[in-house]
Amino acid sequence: MDPYIVVLAGFGAVVLLTAWLPMLLRELPLTLPIFCVALGAVIFSVPAVPGVAPHPQEHLALTERLTEFVVIIALMGAGLKLDRPLAWVSCMLTWRLLGFAMPLTIAVLAVLAYFLLGLGAAGAILLAASLAPTDPVLASDVQVGPPGEGLEDEVRFTLTSEAGLNDGLAFPFVNLAVAIALASQTGKTWFVEWLTVDVFWKLGAGVAVGWVVGRILGWLTFRLPNRAKLSRTGDGFVALGITCLAYGLTEMAHGYGFLAVFVAALGLRSVERNNEYHEKLHDFVEQLERVLMMVLLVIFGGAIADGGLLRAVSLEVVLYAVLAIFLVRPLIGWLSLVGRHQRSDEKAVISFFGIRGLGSAYYLAYGLGHAPFDEADLLWSTAGLIMLISIVLHGTTVTPVMRRLDRKRQERGQPVDEWCPPDPDSSEAPAPVSPPERV
Repeated sequence: MDPYIVVLAGFGAVVLLTAWLPMLLRELPLTLPIFCVALGAVIFSVPAVPGVAPHPQEHLALTERLTEFVVIIALMGAGLKLDRPLAWVSCMLTWRLLGFAMPLTIAVLAVLAYFLLGLGAAGAILLAASLAPTDPVLASDVQVGPPGEGLEDEVRFTLTSEAGLNDGLAFPFVNLAVAIALASQTGKTWFVEWLTVDVFWKLGAGVAVGWVVGRILGWLTFRLPNRAKLSRTGDGFVALGITCLAYGLTEMAHGYGFLAVFVAALGLRSVERNNEYHEKLHDFVEQLERVLMMVLLVIFGGAIADGGLLRAVSLEVVLYAVLAIFLVRPLIGWLSLVGRHQRSDEKAVISFFGIRGLGSAYYLAYGLGHAPFDEADLLWSTAGLIMLISIVLHGTTVTPVMRRLDRKRQERGQPVDEWCPPDPDSSEAPAPVSPPERV
C-alpha cells in the first residue's frame, strides 16, 4: 500500500474530525487535544499501518518549523480575540505573571532539573525555559471568546494575554541556554552579547516591528476609502498574510517573531476595535490552528506509542513532572498575584492553568538545533511527559472548572461576558461594548 495514499486519507479524516469532534465533546470533560493524542497512539500502534512515528530528535528542523508555524497562528488568534486594550493599569495580573512568575518558574525548574535530573547548566535552563510559557495552542479553552462576543472576565483575559506574550518573552532564556552551551565548547564570553542582543534588541525589535506592522495593516484594512480598504474583501485568510508578514519582517530585523505576531494582532485591533471583519479573521485563524494542532498532536501521540518519545522516563523524571505541574507553576503563580484584589478561586484558576504544549516542543527543538546539548533524549522525554500530563489534566478539568467559576460570578451578580475591574477601589469603569461595525 502506498504510504502517500494512506497519509492523504488519514489527513482527510483528521480534517473532518476537527470539524465534527468539538460538537460531540462540548458537554464532556474531554477536549480535542486529548482525543488527538489518543488517536495518534492508536494509529501508530497498528502494525499494518505503513510508516513509523519518528522521534522529534531525529527530525529537529522539521519539528521546529511545524511547531513554529502552529504557534504563530495561535498567537495571531489570541491577539485578535482581545477586545480590551492591553493597558498597564488594567492588566496588572498579566504583568505580574510575566515579570515575576515566569522568570521565577524558569529559575526553579532549572534548579530542579540540575539536581534532580542531573542535567548540566545549559540543559537545565533549556528545559526550564521550554516548559515555562503557557502554550497558546492548547490554552484556547481557558481564553476569551471570539472578537466582540464577550467572555472577557479577568481570568480569561489574563490567561489569554499571558499565553500571547510569554512565548516571546521566554526566548531570551532559551537563547541563554544556547549561549552557555556554545561557550562551553568555544570558551568565548557570552554575557554582554546575550544581554544586548538577545534581551534588549530582540525584545525591542519584536514589539516595535509587530506594532508598526499591525498599525499599518490596520490602516490599510479599515481606514482607506471604502472601495479600497482590505476589509471589503471579506477574506479571512488575510489574517494568515498578516501573521507571516509580521513574523518574517521581525525575524529579518533579528527580533522575536513570536512577540511581534501577538503585538501585530493587538495593533490591528487598536485601529478599529469593533469591526465585524475581526470575526472573519479570527474564524479563519481558529480553523487553521485547530487543523494544524490536531495533526501535530496525532503525531505526538504516535511518537509516544511507537517513536520512543518517553523512553528516557525514570522515577526522577516523573517526580520532576509532578513538581512542575502541581507545585511550581501553581505556587509561583499564586505568589505573583499576592496583594491584588482578586478572589481566591480566580487566583487559583489563573495559577493552575499553566498549560504546556506545542510551544515547549518548539523551544526544545530550536535549542537542540542551535547548540550541542547532552542528554537530548532525557530532555525530550521529560518535556513529552509534562506535555502529556498537562493535556490530560488540564483538558479534563477545564470545562467543569470554568463553568463553576462562571456560575459563581453569576451568583455574585457579575456578568460572565463583560469585563469588570478586579479592584473595588479602582476608578476605571468597564469598557463599553459597542455593536460591531458592518463591513
